[in-house]
Formats: sequence, C-alpha cells, structure tokens
Amino acid sequence: MTRMPSIQARLYPDLPCFGCGPGNAKGLQLKSYPLGEGAGSGDGSPEGVVAAFTPWPEHDNGLGYLNGGIIGTVLDCHSAAAVMLEAERRGWPPLPGADLAYVTAGLDVRFLRPAPLHDTVQLHAVVTEADEPQMTVAVELRFDGKVRAEATAVWKRWRPRS
Repeated sequence: MTRMPSIQARLYPDLPCFGCGPGNAKGLQLKSYPLGEGAGSGDGSPEGVVAAFTPWPEHDNGLGYLNGGIIGTVLDCHSAAAVMLEAERRGWPPLPGADLAYVTAGLDVRFLRPAPLHDTVQLHAVVTEADEPQMTVAVELRFDGKVRAEATAVWKRWRPRS
C-alpha cells in the first residue's frame, strides 16, 4: 500500500529541523499524517494527526528507556504537523519573510510513565484552539495502549522582524 506524503514532506520539504525536517538527513525524520478528515467534528476539521516513531539506541536515557529530551522533541515536532495542517486548511500561509506560518511559543510536557527504547511508539496530536495569532495542541506519546508522555503545545504566528 502506498501512503500519501507526510505532512512534513508536503508542506515543508526542505526544512532542516532536527526532529521533523525532511531536509535534515541526520535528524529524526518524523513523519506525521492526517487522521480521518472531518469525522464527528461537524465542521470538517481533522481529528488530529498521527505518527509512529522508532527510537535509536543513541536515544537511551541511561536507564534503558527513551530519553526525555527526545520525547519532548517528537511531541513538539508532531504538534507542528497538526498546526501547519490546520493553518493550511484555514488559509493562513507563512507571512512574507517567514519560513513557517507558526513557531513554538511554549511546550508543557508531562512524563507519565517510561517509554520504551527498543519499540515503536505512537504519536497523536489534536489542535484544541485555533485562531490566526495562536494555536494550542494536545499531543501524546503512546505505547502498549498507555499514554507515556503528553504535552500542551502553544504555537504563535511567526512574524519575522528585521
């Protein structure tokens, strides 16, 4: 089965971000996809975005689990996919001089239980509030049916300054 291009590959194919940038060969190369356009929302909004991430041995926290910094990175970058997709849907492209429409303004991460180092984890993000100046995203890292970490990400419209 051929899958459509990831949100990252479609919307920002040359971005060099360590976590999700297709333009960074040494990065994590996170790939996020829309989940069920419009089902149950009544307004045509997506139910969120999903991704799978397989940690590398180098992502060890020293105790045999996934490092918290890597968890924070994939939560941040996966929330970016939800925000960029929402911005595209609403017709909010990057402003002149900006590489992206939005940038992370805050990330409140909560570590609930250890995340595995040697197994693929699932990511799920949903835009919970959206207006042009700012968006908020709820994002989770899951494994074996349990939420291992969750975050609230706040994204602000990127307004380049000279």
